[in-house]
Amino acid sequence: MGTSVRLQRPDGGTCDAYFVEVPGARAAVVVIQEWWGLNDQVRSIVDYFAQQGFHALAPDLYHGRMASDADEASHLMNHLDFAQATHQDLRAAVSFLKEKVGHVGVTGFCMGGALTIAAGVHLAAEIQAASCFYGIPPAEFADPAKITIPFQGHFADRDAWITPEKVDALQVALKNATQDVEIYRYPADHAFVNQTRPEVYEAEYARQALERTTSFFRKHLV
Repeated sequence: MGTSVRLQRPDGGTCDAYFVEVPGARAAVVVIQEWWGLNDQVRSIVDYFAQQGFHALAPDLYHGRMASDADEASHLMNHLDFAQATHQDLRAAVSFLKEKVGHVGVTGFCMGGALTIAAGVHLAAEIQAASCFYGIPPAEFADPAKITIPFQGHFADRDAWITPEKVDALQVALKNATQDVEIYRYPADHAFVNQTRPEVYEAEYARQALERTTSFFRKHLV
């Protein structure tokens, strides 16, 4: 459905991305990958937002690398420079889309959820809304209390990584941030939106979460 494009980073480098352009779209969405890389599942999320009427794009934060198992995914994520990914690759993605429309939102999953919060902190002058799925960054890199744009979060009650206690702390931090905050919790496991992982995928909760994100972006971007 989409095509590969090359983004120009602020530092002069480049970043490839999967992009779907929608004729007549009035807003755009950046989709940030899970720790696996820019795989077909991430592309399917880009396709989903395009079907909802948004230009949609996912930058390749691993620059051509992709994990085939959890150990490799962990290695790739742990060696990712989150600051560079935010200030260079994500900024390049936002800039590319803002050449087409005025309003851009960011969403991401797992590692991409953490980077969604980072974008909400560090790219707030360039994006208009952020919707995070089960990811929270270290506060020393991106303090959620500094978010000033509309924010939505989707979290799983049975998540052993982003635990309910961490979500509680996030909500406390967000009380000092933007007043437009929506937090949703689901009786599910981490990565419940990923349809390629049947051991955790929850079709109904995934549908609810994506529809809520779509409505959120329509409210704040269109």
